[in-house]
Amino acid sequence: MNSLNLKTYISQVFEQQGLPSFWAESLTLLLLFVLILFLGRVLFWVARKIIIGIFNRVSKRTKSSFDDLLLKNKVPGLLSYIPFLFFLYAYIPGLFESQYELLFSSSKNILEALFVIVFISLIRSVLKTLNDYLKTIPALKDKPLDSYLQVVMIFLWFIGGILILSILTGKDVWSFVTALGALSAVLLFVFKDTILGFVASVQIAVNDTVRIGDWISMPQNKADGDVISVSLSTVQVQNFDKTITSIPTYKLISESFINWRGMSESNGRRIKRSLLIKVSSIRFLEPEEIKKIEQIELLAAFLKERAAEIEAANSSKKVNKNLLINGRNFTNLGLFRNYTETYLENHPMVNSEMTVMCRQLAPTAQGIPLEVYVFSIDKDWKNYEHISADIFDHLLASTKYFSLECFELSPSIPIQNPS
Repeated sequence: MNSLNLKTYISQVFEQQGLPSFWAESLTLLLLFVLILFLGRVLFWVARKIIIGIFNRVSKRTKSSFDDLLLKNKVPGLLSYIPFLFFLYAYIPGLFESQYELLFSSSKNILEALFVIVFISLIRSVLKTLNDYLKTIPALKDKPLDSYLQVVMIFLWFIGGILILSILTGKDVWSFVTALGALSAVLLFVFKDTILGFVASVQIAVNDTVRIGDWISMPQNKADGDVISVSLSTVQVQNFDKTITSIPTYKLISESFINWRGMSESNGRRIKRSLLIKVSSIRFLEPEEIKKIEQIELLAAFLKERAAEIEAANSSKKVNKNLLINGRNFTNLGLFRNYTETYLENHPMVNSEMTVMCRQLAPTAQGIPLEVYVFSIDKDWKNYEHISADIFDHLLASTKYFSLECFELSPSIPIQNPS
């Protein structure tokens, strides 16, 4: 018995019970509509169980993570809608075909629009699965794949939206395309950020400006941490305090920022810090003081060689050494600078193959900066800070052996209360 005969049979049963013809037909349509929805729901449930079961069995037997990602992105669940929609499309419009032309065309158009939505959603889930799978490949895990996925999805939903409007209104697709062409200026304004983000994403990918996992600093946007995602519209940075900053993607090509990737990929992390030496503590050293400093092991060989060189130079020029300022002499700051550089060269956590330098900068109102410029072997933030602190703990404690003083502000004189 087909749907038409069933509808006629049920309608006649209702009329035999004394119902008017209009109400008998209306109740028949309602009953059959509910019955078709119920059977469709059962079909959907059965199809879902079968399809998901097949995917689960396949994923357990394979080592690839692709099928697991298909399950995660609900591809089997979306496939289950296809037999359900085909079932509805086969029977619901047929209920209204003979007498209700408007309901017939409307139900058919709505189901066709649902087909488009399910189809696009299925493509989206497959693309998300492919995106997640590509991220598991080491060569691609730091690439901005999300932005490319978003571009494809915007294009698909744009085409899908036009198709849905065409189906629901019964108008030709090209009429909508023509209308959108006339509104192109408005669309460009509305999707300005999306277009800028797309261009920025392409430039970032081509120029390899930012990768997922890079440490970037962008103070003007309060970002200082690791890049966790690069999408069409935003770049998300997880700061070191675990907060997350979202930066418009196009700002990464229009504004300046620091990418610490070069440091991460190098053989060391730079330590660039200064001691401020009081100018009043800098002086020439007396012979007795030099003999005392000779006991410092790191300076012993240097002092012996340099002392002979200085003595030879002063003797050849017959320098009057009654005053230390005459001729060549040792200064406490010069020896401390040499000691600092030798100490750094022998430090186990300093990369001696990279720059190792202790330099004197231009005098300031707070004293003479003595800058340490070296690279730590350990680049981990916590370990790096500990290494830096250990180096400067030692140097600060060493200044007294060279009769040097570091600058510090004098405590303010307390205001006495009148008694």
